[in-house]
Amino acid sequence: METPTDASPAEPDISHVNPADERTWFGHPRQLARLFTTEMWERFGFYGMRALLALYLAKHFLFDDQTTTGLYGGFTALVYLTPLVGGLIADRYLGSKKSVKFGAIFMSLGYLLLCFGGPTAKPYAMIDNQRYEVVVDAASGTEQQYVLDQGRRLAIKGNEDGTVTLTAPDGTIARTVEKGGFKAGGDRSPFYIALALLGLSFITVGNGFFKPNISTMVGALYAPGDRRRDAGFTIFYMGINLGSLFSQLLCPFLAVALGWWAGFLLAAIGMMVSFSLIQFDGGKLAGYGEPPAGQAKDRGTLIYILSALAVPVAWFLFWNLMNAPKPEAGSGIVGYLLSLPIMGKALFATFLIAVPGILIWSARVGDRAEFQMMLAAMVLIVFNVVFWTLFEQAGSSLTLFADRNTDLSIFGLFSLSAGQTQFFNAFFIVTLAPIFSIMWNGLAKRGREPSTPVKFGIALIGVGLGFLVLVFGSNFAGADFRVSVWWLALLYLIHSASELCISPVGLSMITKLSIARVVGLMMGLWFLSISCAQYVAGIVAQVASVETVGGQVTNLQVSLNTYSDVFRTIGIASAVIGAVLLLLSPLIRKWMHGVR
Repeated sequence: METPTDASPAEPDISHVNPADERTWFGHPRQLARLFTTEMWERFGFYGMRALLALYLAKHFLFDDQTTTGLYGGFTALVYLTPLVGGLIADRYLGSKKSVKFGAIFMSLGYLLLCFGGPTAKPYAMIDNQRYEVVVDAASGTEQQYVLDQGRRLAIKGNEDGTVTLTAPDGTIARTVEKGGFKAGGDRSPFYIALALLGLSFITVGNGFFKPNISTMVGALYAPGDRRRDAGFTIFYMGINLGSLFSQLLCPFLAVALGWWAGFLLAAIGMMVSFSLIQFDGGKLAGYGEPPAGQAKDRGTLIYILSALAVPVAWFLFWNLMNAPKPEAGSGIVGYLLSLPIMGKALFATFLIAVPGILIWSARVGDRAEFQMMLAAMVLIVFNVVFWTLFEQAGSSLTLFADRNTDLSIFGLFSLSAGQTQFFNAFFIVTLAPIFSIMWNGLAKRGREPSTPVKFGIALIGVGLGFLVLVFGSNFAGADFRVSVWWLALLYLIHSASELCISPVGLSMITKLSIARVVGLMMGLWFLSISCAQYVAGIVAQVASVETVGGQVTNLQVSLNTYSDVFRTIGIASAVIGAVLLLLSPLIRKWMHGVR
């Protein structure tokens, strides 16, 4: 979930504006209320869609786990990358207001396209290169997959050694398929797959215009030095979490009750409400987010055309991501890198070139202190990639874990759906953010507030601890190999607290440590690091892939063991990396030359 950026509250008030002389909303410019609501509804749509996406790919199109989590990771990676271009276009040509409205239209179209998924893919299995029809029976309350073999229904069960057992109705084993001999698939419509990818492409491009520029409009409400700015952004960002909180409950509910189309339609309605608040503002936002003055020619039409042409580019990247060849066994790291899809190659190459390149430039043009501050920023950016890689398992592997190996009953009164479990993060952010704000302020007054590197280290240890707690809870799984939902809630509680240690200070840290001439470039690198993290998160989730047939796992015990092993590994790794950062924090703090 997203949290407000941190900035110093000690700036002098030089705005020369007396709040009592203007109409205000809780002591802030009244326009903040409209922008707050606009962002709330936009995030309502986005996080509602996100809560459904991985499950939609796995259960409706019957993609295997590798395709589902890889596509999800690629989508979220592009979502974090496109705002760099959208912000630049708004600053130089369109202005924030037009950009926000244009982005809202594209995102609405994307959500609406996802409503048209067509019929659910029909499962089948290839056994020793022979095709068999598969049916999924949910009459018993637990979905069981069967292979139809000459009129017989043979129950499918995956085994830990990779073999698959086919069991006859009388309980006898009819056949054991050797490892690699059983391949699950689904008859999918290429048209509806293309339509879904087109929807994701519209969302990606639209988000690039909307996301950075709505925040820019909030900043424009305050004159330089206005001490209300920080509090205004805190209120604004609360809209993000309120919107996501409700959508992550309502969209999955409608998807289960009425169908996937209903969940995505509600997301689209939320986005259309967001557009309407800006489009029909009654002049309340006049003068805010306007195009830059002095332009000799209006380039709006050209920008809209080029943006529309960017949609098929995004579509191609998603298609390439789905169809990239797998590395051959024994090809090593070189083979793996060569087999990466175009998106992966571009992200990693850009990041790996930019980090040392900017540092070399800093050493040449800056003094010793400036270089060390830039070095500190780069180190923290790298650790930031690790945090978000693991934190962003929420929408992929953790959601699939919730669907497959979590008892979602709430005190026996009702049950959540797997998608609804993502609301825990938003709920805990809304609950904990004021507490953390009070805690940091109290520690700061006593001179004991942790430095930025220490906060980063705590966050990494915390995100690892969350996974380890869930692994511990798996020891108490029931006979159905499902873990109580409260262990998953505890993970999200720990992860949310960890997020509050790293997310609010990240952007502020970049602006304070960067050489003035490259602050914009460093901000771009920060978002590129998060984009890379989202992509790598998809790769990590692929490691937790389990065998599925008809959208369901073939062995819940194998599934639980697989998730536990992966979560234990990344949990320990994150905790160790966080501890290393804590050990390095005195040196990094020295490089920061007094910046906190």
